[in-house]
Amino acid sequence: MRQTGGPLPSAPEVFGLGSVAHMVLDEKHGSYLGVNIGFGFGVTMGAHVAGNISGAHMNAAVTFASCALGRMSWRKYPVYVLGQFLGSFTAAATIYGLFYRAILHFSGGELAVTGPQATAGIFATYLPEHMTLWWGFLNEVVLTGMLQLCILAITDKENNPALPGTQALVIGILVTIIGASLGMNTGYAINPSRDLPPRFFTFIAGWGTEVFRAGENWWWVPVVAPPLGAYIGGIVYLVFIGSRAPRESQGPENSAVSEDHGLTALPKTSSHFPVMSTNTPSVQPIATLSDSMPLESF
Repeated sequence: MRQTGGPLPSAPEVFGLGSVAHMVLDEKHGSYLGVNIGFGFGVTMGAHVAGNISGAHMNAAVTFASCALGRMSWRKYPVYVLGQFLGSFTAAATIYGLFYRAILHFSGGELAVTGPQATAGIFATYLPEHMTLWWGFLNEVVLTGMLQLCILAITDKENNPALPGTQALVIGILVTIIGASLGMNTGYAINPSRDLPPRFFTFIAGWGTEVFRAGENWWWVPVVAPPLGAYIGGIVYLVFIGSRAPRESQGPENSAVSEDHGLTALPKTSSHFPVMSTNTPSVQPIATLSDSMPLESF
């Protein structure tokens, strides 16, 4: 079975973390907009690298929703997540190696998690002072839900999907938009495999246990909230939008190649809908959750 990730650095993570390093270490070369672009278009590149291999599963939350909604076997879930985690961890190690001297120069040789010389935020998200733990949890649920809902819309051939071959670009733009408009409160992790492996790397690399204690023990929120949000977002789309889209008779569909938090979006298998009898043209069944479009990931 082929899969994404593996020990190779994850494309979205390398570009995303590198853009954060630019913003933290040198304001002349980085900005918050640059971070959004880095993560968003990193997702696009990752989709092109792995889209035809596994559907570009780069987000553990969206992979979870795929399984929970019956789009993928649960047997594949630990394999995909392991690949995502290994890729993300390796990406963090890559960025650490590339920016090692800049990190030491900026921090005066001290690897700090909080304060004016903090550099742990290059690798993982941390709760800002104006947020509380549970407000941050709600933010991550809502943002990941929006990510999942939009991914389904972008890839739903029975609704108004992105043009063939453009899905990766459109989902990269989606991630950029989420960050640019809604990312301030929590850093929009929207993906357990984006946050936990790099955080664990910083623990090993010298930032210490503070990476888990900071922000009221914030570390578990980007692990738990995104899968919950992705599942809710998937349910909302399939119940209120996807199942209401007009259905027409059709044969097997060709697989699409392209990308996601998120969130990448490349169907590897076709979705089959009931074929209507020519004797009943005015009546069409409402698709159940299991009959809807393939759930994609980013």
